[in-house]
Amino acid sequence: MGKLPRVVAHRGASDVNPEHTLAAYRRAIEVGADGLECDVRLTADGHLVCVHDRRIDRTSNGRGVLSTMSLAELESFDWGSWKRPWADLDDEAELPDLDEMKVLTLDTLLATVRDAGRPVELAIETKHPTRYAGLVERRLIEALDRYGWARPKLGTESPIRVMSFSWLSLRRMRTAAPGLRTVLLMDRIPLRFRDGSLPTGVSYAGPSLELVTAHPEYVDRAHKHGHQVHVWTVNAEEDIRRCREIGVDVLISDRPELAVRTLAEPPEEVRRRS
Repeated sequence: MGKLPRVVAHRGASDVNPEHTLAAYRRAIEVGADGLECDVRLTADGHLVCVHDRRIDRTSNGRGVLSTMSLAELESFDWGSWKRPWADLDDEAELPDLDEMKVLTLDTLLATVRDAGRPVELAIETKHPTRYAGLVERRLIEALDRYGWARPKLGTESPIRVMSFSWLSLRRMRTAAPGLRTVLLMDRIPLRFRDGSLPTGVSYAGPSLELVTAHPEYVDRAHKHGHQVHVWTVNAEEDIRRCREIGVDVLISDRPELAVRTLAEPPEEVRRRS
């Protein structure tokens, strides 16, 4: 069967907890995820926060463009109640978990990874285009440097990898922190890379589930070029099993507990279900 894929929790255990909240990441660690995934955006006063959308409307009770707001402004909003709009907050039994309500800074997430008590990977996606362009990458490297993770010593490997749909973002990271691994995210594979190769300096391929479902042979092609394949977003049991069968290296999932449990099935059970 080969080596099992590693499970990376997409925005934390985001099927259960509000995405990108400390509660979602703590749950992912508790259920045995090998790694965590987050998106980062830069606030108007220079802080990196873990938020996916350009606007904050979907995942908070605020409105507006994140990059125009300070961290203090973002901290004034509720980032968790959208996940459970039916909750009765007047009932003391339903008091919100503060780890589900606060905007999460990258620094807090980095500290959570450091203090996890076991090795945990962290895949950080830089969101582009953005008004701050290369400043996002500079701030990211500064944050990682505080933990000794931007420039790993010879013979060691940082728990961090940087992902992006933007080749330019990954090139900036490669130039400034050549020891960091990078992942090129793809919802389509450019013609010249369909043989499994990647742009110079990119470590790993990051195709969508739809891509590898339609073209499972791509996984072998990437492996022949020495590249791991990290697939997003894999939530259904049958897709988890299929990715295992075709040799995917990393599953990025909203449902890390399900992924860990499904991958732990004995080989005969996998064959029976196939």
